[in-house]
Amino acid sequence: MAKEWILNSAMNRFQLNFKRNVGAVSMEIRKCAPKSMEEWEEYYLNNVRSREHIESLGRKLHFKIAEIISLEVVDVTEEDCIEYMFNMVIDRTYDGYTTEIQTIYGQLQNLLGVKINPAPDEWDRLYNVDFFIEINDKYIGLQIKPAGDVSHIPQIFKEHKLQADTHRKFTEKYGGKVFYIISIKQGNKKIIHNPQIIDEIKAEIQRLQNNSIPE
Repeated sequence: MAKEWILNSAMNRFQLNFKRNVGAVSMEIRKCAPKSMEEWEEYYLNNVRSREHIESLGRKLHFKIAEIISLEVVDVTEEDCIEYMFNMVIDRTYDGYTTEIQTIYGQLQNLLGVKINPAPDEWDRLYNVDFFIEINDKYIGLQIKPAGDVSHIPQIFKEHKLQADTHRKFTEKYGGKVFYIISIKQGNKKIIHNPQIIDEIKAEIQRLQNNSIPE
C-alpha cells in the first residue's frame, strides 16, 4: 500500500499520467468498448501508445523517485509537516469555500435573485442534486457539473441522460424541476457554459410562485 501511494504521488507530480504522455485514455477506452482487460491492452498498445513507450515512462518514474523524491524527503522537518497540516485544513479549505461562493452562489444568486442552498447529502445520493432553491414550500434542484474543458461536455450530457430518472423522482417528490448547470474554466475563473439555463430556471421559479402544474 505504501509503495502504491509513493508511485501514485510521483506519477501525478511529474505528470506522467497526463494525456500528452499516455494518451486520452478515457476517450480511447470508450472508443474501444472492450469486453476484457486483454482486449483493452491490445487496443491500447496498438492504437494509443506502444509497450516501449510505457516502459520508458516507468523508467522515468523510477528515476524521479530514486533521484529526486528520496533526496527531498530527507529535508522535510517536523515543523514543515505541522505547517502543511494547518495550511491544508485552514488556508486551502477557506480558498475552496470562497471559490465556490464566487462561482456557484455568487453567479447564480446574482443572476436569479434568489437564495441558493447546498443540498443535503441524501439528495446528492438519491437524486443527483447539489444545490436547491425553495419556492412556496417546493424545491428546485440544481446539479453543477465541472467540465474542465469543452472536450468533456459530450460525456457530461451522457451522464445527464443516465440521471434523468433520479431527477424525475425529485420533481415528483418536491415539485420543482432539476437543472443541469455546466461549469467550465475560462482563464482563471469559472463560468456557466450553458447560460440559457438561467432563463429556464427563472421560468421554473415563476411557475412555482404561481403554483402551476409542471409540464
